Amino acid sequence: MGNPDIRRLDRAIRQTTKKLEAVRRGEWWPLTSRERLAMTRAMASGARSVHRGRSTTGAEDRMDSIGSAAEMRLNAELTALHGERQRLITEAARAKAERKSSRWF
Repeated sequence: MGNPDIRRLDRAIRQTTKKLEAVRRGEWWPLTSRERLAMTRAMASGARSVHRGRSTTGAEDRMDSIGSAAEMRLNAELTALHGERQRLITEAARAKAERKSSRWF
């Protein structure tokens, strides 16, 4: 568990951070297929409401909640990646300290 694993996690952290920023800007590309489908359905529902001359509040609320759920999912993923990275760094430091201490005896 050395540098290649940490680099892989760093890359995943950067990608997840970019996805999170994109979701906060309202972009759809980082959404899962289910989230995109739900967002499309909410948008169609809002368009139907507009066509009938009604309020689009319900559809807007659904779209906001889908975006919030995607943000929470990406935040949880980011937290897990940071935790795994920290675990790998700690493990590598322990192994290095162990190798150093074994040289003295």
